[in-house]
Amino acid sequence: MAALAVAPSIIPAAALGKDGAAAPASRLTLAVIGLGNRNTSNLGHFLQQKDAQCVAVCDCFADRRARGKKLVDEFYRNQDCVATRFHEEIFARKDIDAVLIGTGDRWHAVLSILAARAGKDVYCEKPFCLTIGEGRELVETMKRFGTVWQCGTQRRSNSAYRFVAEGVKGGMVGCLRAITMSFGPWGGNGVATPEPAPDPEVFDYDRWLGQAPWAPYSKLRVALWRNTWDTSAGPIVDMGPHYLDIAQWAHNSEFSGPVEFEGDAVWPEPGGFANVPFVVNVQARYADGVRIVMNSGPKGVRFDGDEGWVQISDAGEITAEPASLLRGQAPRVDWSNMNDHVRNFLDCIKTRRLTASHPELAQRCHTAAHCANLCLRLGRKLRWDPARERFTDDDTASRFLSRAMRVPWNI
Repeated sequence: MAALAVAPSIIPAAALGKDGAAAPASRLTLAVIGLGNRNTSNLGHFLQQKDAQCVAVCDCFADRRARGKKLVDEFYRNQDCVATRFHEEIFARKDIDAVLIGTGDRWHAVLSILAARAGKDVYCEKPFCLTIGEGRELVETMKRFGTVWQCGTQRRSNSAYRFVAEGVKGGMVGCLRAITMSFGPWGGNGVATPEPAPDPEVFDYDRWLGQAPWAPYSKLRVALWRNTWDTSAGPIVDMGPHYLDIAQWAHNSEFSGPVEFEGDAVWPEPGGFANVPFVVNVQARYADGVRIVMNSGPKGVRFDGDEGWVQISDAGEITAEPASLLRGQAPRVDWSNMNDHVRNFLDCIKTRRLTASHPELAQRCHTAAHCANLCLRLGRKLRWDPARERFTDDDTASRFLSRAMRVPWNI
């Protein structure tokens, strides 16, 4: 007892809530599911938040699991982070408050819904759904369980995009006439030659494939998963939600959407596995007559009105004609700073309020992207009813609102 009384105790200041860190009892515990480039970047931003602590990482790739654990352990200077390939283990833990989901697109809605059922709040990357019906199921599930859910449409919390959206909404370009959004170049094709699947401990291909229909393992199929309908949906649904979110914010139609879609596309050469449009040109129209154009030009979004135009590029430069529309106040995008979006999510967990990119907002901008894709896929004009979330007088198109999910990776 005497020895214990005089033995020095070395306790990190963070564990006591000192040095600006939150005390353990008030910290939000997080797990990360999916450790590709996007979600690893998200993890880095969350690690900087003193009232949050990452306790587990999950991925189908063993090397990504190891890399994620190393990143977390080095940050906290311990070996406590758990690494697993089983999301079920993450959801079974009672000590985890929230999960960051950044897997392939086919898993986003499924894991979000499973997380909500397990009592976890969710930060989920976009595109958050493979179909419009899947997105609606997520919206209703988050309502039912009272889940705090944030979509990774980070431009919503960026000061430069906020400046443009609120400016256009407030009359910066006069009466809004047209919106043009460009998604940049797209490509990648080839023959997905079947190969022996790796050991699941190294790469769990069946789990990675998730709800998508079964297909033989191929390194090319795994590397270019964004280029098939089964696992993703090409450039419109990949980049579209970012710009459509800003467009509908500026147009004041965040809880609605366009009513008509038509367009044309350049498709990949036959003989390869890719089957999504590579070059797109879609024209949509809102009920008030405002037109929205989606194409494959240099990334950015432009708003044209009867008093001029304003544009924000993906590099963050804001330009306008006449330049006086900006009044010298335009900020630049700082992609190194995602703090506002991350902080909004963590603060909303504590207050139980809707996040900046809450489910209904995300559903509406993703819906417009899916409708644009479907008009190209079906090769004809489609009319859409935003209130009913159905295509007008087109049962064939409406069959694409949902699809069967492969067992057991369904919801």
